[in-house]
Amino acid sequence: MALDFSGQNLRGRNFKGRQDLAGANFSYADIRGANFTNANLRGTNFSHTKAGLQRRWAIFLVFVSLLLWGLSGCLWSVNGYLVSLIFDTSSLENQIRGWTALVVLIAFFFVTICQGAVAGAGAVAVAGALAVAVAVAGALAGALASGGTRVGTGALAGAGAGALAVAVAAALALAGAESGARTLAVAGALVLTVVLAIALAKIGTVAGALAVAGTLISIYISWRAIKGDQKHSLIRNIAIAFAATGGTSFYGADLTNADFTQATLKSTDLRNTILICSCWHQTKMLDRVRPGLTYLQNSQVRQLLVTGQGQDKNFDRQNLRGINLKKANLADASFLGADLSEANLQDADLSRAKLKQTQLDGTDLTGATLTGAYIEDWGITNTTKLHGVRCEYVFMRLPTKEDPDPLRKPDNNQEVFADGDFADFIKPIFDTLDLYHNQGVDPRAVAIAFKNLAKNHPEAELEIVAMEKRGDDKILLRAKTAPGSDKSKLSAEYFDDYNQLKALSQSQQLLLIEKDSYISDLKNMITTALGQPKSYTQGNTIMSDISGINIQNSSNVSGIAGNNSIANLGTISGNVSIALNQLPDAPDGEKPGIKELLSQLQDAIIQSTYLPEEDKAEALEQVKALAEAGKNPQESTKQKTAKTAITMLKGIFTGLPAVASLVEAGNKLLPAISKLFGLG
Repeated sequence: MALDFSGQNLRGRNFKGRQDLAGANFSYADIRGANFTNANLRGTNFSHTKAGLQRRWAIFLVFVSLLLWGLSGCLWSVNGYLVSLIFDTSSLENQIRGWTALVVLIAFFFVTICQGAVAGAGAVAVAGALAVAVAVAGALAGALASGGTRVGTGALAGAGAGALAVAVAAALALAGAESGARTLAVAGALVLTVVLAIALAKIGTVAGALAVAGTLISIYISWRAIKGDQKHSLIRNIAIAFAATGGTSFYGADLTNADFTQATLKSTDLRNTILICSCWHQTKMLDRVRPGLTYLQNSQVRQLLVTGQGQDKNFDRQNLRGINLKKANLADASFLGADLSEANLQDADLSRAKLKQTQLDGTDLTGATLTGAYIEDWGITNTTKLHGVRCEYVFMRLPTKEDPDPLRKPDNNQEVFADGDFADFIKPIFDTLDLYHNQGVDPRAVAIAFKNLAKNHPEAELEIVAMEKRGDDKILLRAKTAPGSDKSKLSAEYFDDYNQLKALSQSQQLLLIEKDSYISDLKNMITTALGQPKSYTQGNTIMSDISGINIQNSSNVSGIAGNNSIANLGTISGNVSIALNQLPDAPDGEKPGIKELLSQLQDAIIQSTYLPEEDKAEALEQVKALAEAGKNPQESTKQKTAKTAITMLKGIFTGLPAVASLVEAGNKLLPAISKLFGLG
């Protein structure tokens, strides 16, 4: 039974390493300062909880902030003193030092404000060079130049230390303390800085003015850092890391499916956590957590998780693995090349979203809306959940100015997918047994071994879906299996049988098969495949996935594609037309006949945008062979020629996406043509 800590005061409690907290209820609990390091928190309810620092740690942070403010006041006063040397008319050397310090400070602040704290640190070299230049230009002796450089370096060090001290102090106050303590820290620090600046700057108003100015600029930098300005991310990261010390720690915890709805997570350590499908809806102060390398480090992603609003946003190439975007508005969003594997996209609105090459392995799209989405080369797998997807149409390519609606499916702009049709239409077959033969393939042994395997394991529902030649004498036999089949066991049994059969003589093999037409047909297909450079697939219904590797719903072993040399398509198509015109027209009551069906197939091949020129030439040659077979008076020869040509056409169409119009035409025409030739 899940533990219930709801509404309890758990401040400072130690749950480190506990494995009994899965599914526990911490809703409305005060978990400030609690330690959940390496705990199992799968499915745990943290909704409305309050995480962060305990009061004593918040007070400590205020104290540290005040110390840093005081230090910064001293450092800025020193910088002010150095600059005030400009007005020392009694010493040329002091004036050069003052001007050098001023140039260095101006360069430092310009770079820091415009380019960020990291760039400001990089400005050391530039400012140092400027210091040397000023010193050399204003001095007649090497000693003066050396003195000017020392002052420039000292001023730069003072400026950097002062700016960092103030910025971190302010950021700490903003990041870690409670609102009342935060106000007290800022106000007290300002007073302290001014007092110190005046006390240390009695030699002139310049030093005091510079101290106040430097402090104010540093406050501005810290404010920008906490607001998420990437230019000042160094300051922000230092402040948040320090503020999270002593706060609630989930370091290394498993937070899969944990619910943080409306929780307050300021000063919380989430480094190295597992955040698969964790819910962050309306979570407060998520920008103040220590995210480590999780997806929470991205400010745009945090905003999306909290609000659920990602419409028209760009998440290209983001690692969003395991993110929970249930019911999120992602219409018109771009996820080009993004990783959304294992993400929860249930009931999300992905209308018109760009999903090109988006990885969706194990992603839950149940009930999601995909109408108008661009799904070119998207990475769905057999673990992608598409149940209940709402989709009227999709596009198979990204839009361009010339073609704003590329490869719409269904092809007819007046048609839409009916409820549930899209999932059946787009989901490929992935659950296959791959039998790779890499040495001296024996086609008859392959055929016998596969039939034996299918006979011994009817529960596996083995069905050959592809044959692919690899190299000169290697072949991959791919078979569809029932879900949950032990492919390792099936593969081992198959190859044990195959190797034994391969060792038999040809006459011994023939005794085993007698007149088995199934084995004979499969053996012939493998022999033909080994003599061709293409990949081969079988199927009465051609339904390939977008990668072009699978075909389903077939009871026959077939599917080969030849490799004729490329000829002029116009000439080949003309020869096909001549052969078709020599066929008699079907009687009115029996149309469409062979002539009409082959004409439709010829048009579909020529108009295909997916089929390469070489494959078009091959396909048209097979249509011509069918036309010539239609004129052959010998029934057995006619059927043999027709069977070979249809088989080769199926193999050619295998590499096409399931949504290609030629695949749809093949699904419709090839079974009808087979029937007219008496093949089934």
